[in-house]
This record gives sequence, structure tokens and C-alpha cells, in this order.
Amino acid sequence: MTHPSSRHAAGKLRIIGGSLRGSKLAVPDVPGLRPTSDRVRETLFNWLMPVIDGARCLDLFAGTGALGIEALSRGAAWADFVESDSRLAQALRENLQRLKQTQASVRSGDAATLLRMPPQSPYDIVFVDPPFSAAFWEPIAHTLEAQGWLRAGSFIYLEMPAQLRPALPEAWDLHRESTAGAVRYALYRRRSASVKL
Repeated sequence: MTHPSSRHAAGKLRIIGGSLRGSKLAVPDVPGLRPTSDRVRETLFNWLMPVIDGARCLDLFAGTGALGIEALSRGAAWADFVESDSRLAQALRENLQRLKQTQASVRSGDAATLLRMPPQSPYDIVFVDPPFSAAFWEPIAHTLEAQGWLRAGSFIYLEMPAQLRPALPEAWDLHRESTAGAVRYALYRRRSASVKL
């Protein structure tokens, strides 16, 4: 969620729905940080409304953690956050503590390295919003698929430059997509690996 081409985003970010609606997240002054906009988050969570309750979520490249915290606010059972920048990871821990969100954990480290290890349990929803300057979408997607991080029927959210069409795993079907300015955001659903169209 840190995009080097964008301006600093220090200040406050609000949660837009659910039990934490209106809560503010402190946003550190970190170069290149650009949280997912209110408009995009609102659309995404409208798409996820039928499946968010009780979901186990993974927020990769978490940044402010806005996606994972929004999921918790709307009824997700658990959210794991992964963030490589230590300042952002610490701010995320503080925001979760202040909001009394105990069904969550924050891991400081590289998402690609973490995903090479098998998960304790697969996830229902995964948010993938890496730096726009890095070509992470394809390798992250294929590692999620190969290492058992996803259930059959899992949803995977990708946020990327509007012109990008990454080569994704065969088992991922496009569920919804839209654009907001220079950003394309898309929600995919994973079929069972044994199912062929």
C-alpha cells in the first residue's frame, strides 16, 4: 500500500462502515504512502458484503491497515497484517490497540518471504496492494496459490495501475472490477484447483 509515486499521506484516515464506522486511523508521515481511497474501499466492501462476516483475512503490504481494519469493522473474525516498514507496522499495532481490535496480528517483514512458508490455516479473503513501482502482482498471486494460503472459494483483492493486466493463476476467476483514476481494483474468486471451465 506504499506507492513511491504518490505524496506523503500523514494525518488521519477514517473507517467508513461497520462497528468502527467513523473511527480515525493515525497515518504516519512515510514517503510514498497512499492508502486505498474511501470510494474504492466502499465499493470493495459492498462486493464483499455477502462473505465478510466471520471471514479470516490477510492484508499484505498493509500500510495503514485500512483494508484489514475495515474488514474487522464489518464482521471479519480475524485479520493478519503484513508490513515491511517498521514505522507503519508500529502505527498499525497502536491503531488496533486503541480500537480494541484483539482478533488481529501484525507481522513486520517482507510479504514475498512470508508467503514462501505454508500458512497455519488458509484465508477466506486476501488483500494485495503492493507498491505500484514493483512488479509484485504476478509473483505474489502465484505464491498464494502454490503455497496453500487460499481456500476453495477464497476472494483475492488486487489494487494496481489502471493499464495493468497481470497473468494470474488459472484457478482465479474475475468476480468484480472497476477503476478510479489511474487505479484499477479487482476482486477475484478462487475455484477448486480440480475444477476446469
